[in-house]
Amino acid sequence: MKKKHHHKKKVSSTKKWSAKLHLWFGLSVGLIVFIVSLTGTMYIFKEEIQSQLRKDDIFVKAETISQQPLSIEVLREKVALEINEKYPISSVEIPLDKNKSYEFLYYEKDKKAWNYFDEVKVNKLIYVNQYTGQILGIYNEKYDLFPILKAIHWSLLLNSDWGKYVIGIPVVLFIIMLITGIILWWPQNKKTRKRRFSFDWKNVKTWKRKNYDLHNILGFYASFIALILSLSGIYFAYPWIKNTFNFALSGSIELPKEKEIKSPDSLLAKNNAVFDLTAEETRKLYSTSSSFRIPLNGKNKKGKELKNIPVSVYGEDGKFAIRNQLVFDKYSGKLLANKPHQNLSNAEKYANANYDIHTGSYFGLFGKIIWFIAGLICTSLPVTGFLVWLGKQKKKGIKTL
Repeated sequence: MKKKHHHKKKVSSTKKWSAKLHLWFGLSVGLIVFIVSLTGTMYIFKEEIQSQLRKDDIFVKAETISQQPLSIEVLREKVALEINEKYPISSVEIPLDKNKSYEFLYYEKDKKAWNYFDEVKVNKLIYVNQYTGQILGIYNEKYDLFPILKAIHWSLLLNSDWGKYVIGIPVVLFIIMLITGIILWWPQNKKTRKRRFSFDWKNVKTWKRKNYDLHNILGFYASFIALILSLSGIYFAYPWIKNTFNFALSGSIELPKEKEIKSPDSLLAKNNAVFDLTAEETRKLYSTSSSFRIPLNGKNKKGKELKNIPVSVYGEDGKFAIRNQLVFDKYSGKLLANKPHQNLSNAEKYANANYDIHTGSYFGLFGKIIWFIAGLICTSLPVTGFLVWLGKQKKKGIKTL
């Protein structure tokens, strides 16, 4: 008994407190961590899966391709007439690849709603052959698997504005659990260290020991990527996290605010071809890009009226990191501002790249695979951790008896 007592004294206070925090936080937010990890992992290959499932809608038939697509205004009217939706079309995404169809989006939110299904009034994606005006596919994204997975991951299907904090707090605690987990894993000597890096189950017969090793070893290998996933996740939820990143990258807490450009042609009658002029100029300036998005309802994401026409130009398919911004006069279609990706501050570049970093797409297909594996491990950690705790409780119960 004296020897055991003497051994316990050798455990540092740091490890003792790490063990307590790791256990308390694990039991309190383990279920939410499991749900967030599982939904996030399932979402990673969204682009690859949808590109296959919607292949016939994404690509137009070769025989229909002509040199000049139909006017955006004409296409918008065709879509509005056929879909017969009470809300206006929000935007159109135009690919630079002539073989790909245009994507018209209906999106409207009710900010006062408390849950996802009431908050999203409409979220419909329409694929249209820009050369013939034929509607190739209609998708009610509100009830599609991936938007629902994203809503669970983001806010547990609660209102997206305040539901993100319901997720954000457990993620902050999960970060502490990752740090305390690394502290607990860290071996005291070289002999122990070798056993912590790999599975040695030759003489291990009990499932409890194997489960313990799964939690410890897999948890260690996934912890560093899990930290990146967690930090890039709460970047969206908490302004102070974003401000910290901004200050570290560019020396300023806030990102540069977009200056409002007064329309020089506001007294002129609106040109009916304003969106076509906008698209034509965008193609000239960024001919090697992937696609660009034009708002069609005159509103920004927050529902406020746009003074001009901001166009977001994306550098690569399925990525948001390389993003150029153009501003056009909403009456005449004249170019008012051009802000290419290379002219952005480091903080602005990171703000554009954070989503790609969070999903792994920033590092290409290899990054997504690594993120997927790490996500699976993160999903397993609350389960294996709970089983470790349950095993200890049963053992205590047996000793008491």
